Amino acid sequence: MSTPRRKSLGPFGIAMALSLLLGFGFARALSATDDLRSQLDLFSQVLFTVQNNYVEQPDNEKLIKGAIDGMLRTLDPHTTFLPKQRAAAMDENFRAEYSGIGVAFDIVDNKIVVLSPIEGTPAYRLGIRAGDKIVQVDGKPLKKGLVTEDVFKLLKGPTGTTVEVDIERPEESALMHFSIERAKIPIESVPYTYMIKPGIGYVRIVRFAQTTGEELEKAIASLRAQGMKSLLIDLRSNSGGLLNQAVDVLDQLVPEDRKLVYTRGRIQSSNADYYSTDRRGKWTDGALVVLVDHGSASASEIVSGAVQDLDRGLVAGINTFGKGLVQNQVNLSEGKLLLTVARYYTPSGRGIQRDYTKFEDQADYQADAIREAVPSDSVLATRPRFKTASGRTVYGGGGIRPDVVVADSPNLTRPEIDMFTKRAFFDYANHIVTSKKDVSWKPEMLARDKFKLDDGQWRALRESIAAKGVKLDDSTWTAEKPFVLHQLRGELAQQTMGGLERYKISVEEDTQLAKTLELFPQAQKLMAGAAALDAKAKVRRP
Repeated sequence: MSTPRRKSLGPFGIAMALSLLLGFGFARALSATDDLRSQLDLFSQVLFTVQNNYVEQPDNEKLIKGAIDGMLRTLDPHTTFLPKQRAAAMDENFRAEYSGIGVAFDIVDNKIVVLSPIEGTPAYRLGIRAGDKIVQVDGKPLKKGLVTEDVFKLLKGPTGTTVEVDIERPEESALMHFSIERAKIPIESVPYTYMIKPGIGYVRIVRFAQTTGEELEKAIASLRAQGMKSLLIDLRSNSGGLLNQAVDVLDQLVPEDRKLVYTRGRIQSSNADYYSTDRRGKWTDGALVVLVDHGSASASEIVSGAVQDLDRGLVAGINTFGKGLVQNQVNLSEGKLLLTVARYYTPSGRGIQRDYTKFEDQADYQADAIREAVPSDSVLATRPRFKTASGRTVYGGGGIRPDVVVADSPNLTRPEIDMFTKRAFFDYANHIVTSKKDVSWKPEMLARDKFKLDDGQWRALRESIAAKGVKLDDSTWTAEKPFVLHQLRGELAQQTMGGLERYKISVEEDTQLAKTLELFPQAQKLMAGAAALDAKAKVRRP
């Protein structure tokens, strides 16, 4: 009879396991560094003692992963280990596409509610529409406690495979059955592009993924064709992504042969300098404003920092997050290690990483980034100073401080938050749409000065909102009517014309964006001054 295998690994096994997990030739370092060997031996002793003497049988996997997490926390807030599932989710976030049926959805009452089909996808071609509720997938009712990850597992899959869905539709008495062949679904990182005012183009970049530069190039070409003279790039809540895509974005906005960003690390392969090229189709002859906030981080700060340092345009909004560290992705057997290998610097030499050494807790580090709109003068006095191309003073060590501070839009009231979280407008908007099947919806029909409700419609809308569990007394209802009408217009736009028309309506009340649109004369003046200095510099060159 064979002897049962012990679950405890022992000191040597632990050292070997760690070397395999880290994947960096750890065993060689172990034999070469006496101090490291002794520390690993101490770790092995503690682990061995816990395994054999703790009051309950410990979970070895949790012990090792807890040890890895604890080790990485001593380095910096952005070096981290991602288990397989989180690693896969991160990879998908930065890919250009996935395979699925092509719907934007929410989960309401344990049903998958279609917010809108994505144009050109299988769901769109089959006539699935906003308001449809998926209640069965592959012949099985949805499990209780449905979450977003469950929906992804049900609806996504390899291209060409089929998923069967059963749908509730308000005007249909029986379930509608669809057999949907999955296909590639594009993931946009530049979802909103339009002429926000005469002569002013607007581009919203939500992430820096594999195709961000390509998407921006198409957006600029489209806006040029519509008469764009100035450009607003909105990077609010863009937490970053791929460094090469930040460089691609800058290369389209900055004249050739300008340093855009550079990285420096402990090993030679981490050092790189990135310059603008002489590519065709650049957009360098119009005023530029970049809008940022506390959620703008990493690649967003590379873009906004270079635009500021090179005096290519104005940076507006509130202070950015302050992440100036570069992570390499190391694939391991049980997940992915995001390891900081370098710091990046803006063209003037600024490192924008916030001080993280004073925070033991990750939550405190995150909260520090949103503590105030911009650093106080006393705080700025302690930070290193740098000069832009035209000699303006900028600061390192704490994100990108905007050239023009534009405060956040006012916070939502408690009733407004309640209406948002309970999707209080969806059902009534869907009722309007389904009752007007023959109407050809156009943006002007939902214009702020044209769209109205009569008394009966207001009553019906209030009842629909109340049915969602939102309590509004008479005075609150009266006070919130402008907000309610605004949200209803947006929901109708989403269900009849798609996400872009909804977005155009949503930003009507964006006071931060509205004030930023007033800055283009100032941006034009800055660009002209920088161009004049550059022309003088070229004359002086031999």
